[in-house]
Amino acid sequence: QVQVVESGGGLVQAGGSLRLSCAASGLASSFYPMAWFRQAPGKEREFVAGIWRNDVTYYADSVKGRFIISRDNTKNTAYLQMNSLKPDDTAVYYCATDLRFTRIIPTNPISYDYWGQGTQVTVSS
Repeated sequence: QVQVVESGGGLVQAGGSLRLSCAASGLASSFYPMAWFRQAPGKEREFVAGIWRNDVTYYADSVKGRFIISRDNTKNTAYLQMNSLKPDDTAVYYCATDLRFTRIIPTNPISYDYWGQGTQVTVSS
């Protein structure tokens, strides 16, 4: 069974940085995707960034050039380095993974079976 736990959220001023961590126990291969989603109040959950292995990545246009996703496969942990944060980045951030796909990064949340509890990121103006 896979368990996903996020950490690292908080309050930051616009222009600042935060680093989120996602530990996925029970993930047996780096070919399974790990992805970050976010959900703001009143909005649908949206894809932010994903990675498989430790070098194949994909980003939403809204975060490209500001966020960096990385992965330590020895620890089954993914990271999301968020730079130049904007108030629009305020949301609950979720980490997800799934065992049905390898070598791809689905962007639809329904493609993921395993989710963390979420971590709040608040960016003040």
